[in-house]
Amino acid sequence: MNKPIVVGINGSAGSEAALAWALQRASQHKVPVIAIHAVDDRWMSPDFQYHELIRQSGMELLQKAQASASEQVPGVEVDIQLRHGSAGAALREASKEASMVVVGAHDRHWLDGGPMTDRALQVVSSSASPVAVIPTTRGTGDHGVVVGVDGSEESLQAVSFAAAEADRGGDELTVVLAFRSPARWVENQLPSSGLAETIVEEDRVVLAESVAGLGDKYPDLVVHQRLETDTEPAKALVDIAREARLLVIGSRGRGGFSRMVLGSTAHAVLLNVPCPTIVTRVHKVKHDED
Repeated sequence: MNKPIVVGINGSAGSEAALAWALQRASQHKVPVIAIHAVDDRWMSPDFQYHELIRQSGMELLQKAQASASEQVPGVEVDIQLRHGSAGAALREASKEASMVVVGAHDRHWLDGGPMTDRALQVVSSSASPVAVIPTTRGTGDHGVVVGVDGSEESLQAVSFAAAEADRGGDELTVVLAFRSPARWVENQLPSSGLAETIVEEDRVVLAESVAGLGDKYPDLVVHQRLETDTEPAKALVDIAREARLLVIGSRGRGGFSRMVLGSTAHAVLLNVPCPTIVTRVHKVKHDED
């Protein structure tokens, strides 16, 4: 049997959006769904009088999600699991046998930790499978797949994943490479260097190489190349993907330190998720020490 899609459930609007998205994907890919809720009882004594009540509440939450799932997409098999410990640890463990982990985007305006303790960031940073982060609100558009590239191995894997997604869904694919041009004062100090022009030309090559071979593999796929020469990568991706069906990014890029499991661009995008966003192939590429 194909590996299941794992969904993190916590009763929030984000987890409801995640479940709905996961169900649709599971139906298309003909795979089961496992809904997981973690009871973080690490601080509780076994004799704590409300221990069983909290556990029962978690199970009721899962049963409610299971009933909702059967109404939304009746043909998808949905299993429920109550786990102990932190949500991040529970989903990390489940990701080892999953085709994908799906979580809701965190509301950074909440008072329960905000971006510094964002569950989506925790899950993406440690997952052994791709992670989809689903926002509670969407733009008016629902077409097209956007993928960010920078020439790194991770971004090439992201392009491969995104192309397959776009082709399967009958979408057009937009491949984006963005960078901030050298500061004006640098150019003023080096008036004859042509530094900015050189960087642009090099990145045009990187962008072209990133999509090389897609036409042979997906002859019907329409691919757009988009080079943003004066925008931070995360901002460019968030802005371009607001009306897209899906955004795909790699876990790390060419600027990441080898000891970092999540690159700065991926981190920034996940704090401002514009549409369903998949982070691909976490922990799969070896880098030399910086």
